[in-house]
Amino acid sequence: MSEIELRLLQEKIDSGVRLAQQRLIERTIKEHGDLVVEQNGEVMHIKAEEMECRPQE
Repeated sequence: MSEIELRLLQEKIDSGVRLAQQRLIERTIKEHGDLVVEQNGEVMHIKAEEMECRPQE
């Protein structure tokens, strides 16, 4: 693969990951659930409503 093809593939992968994260947050908000995240080396439970949910790019 050329460098351009690799860059385009990476952009598609990154976009898919962002979309999956957004959908997870939205679904968890509907279910009034918590998300488990790592911040500064600590495992934390955060209400999904508190997560920053940006529009799709």
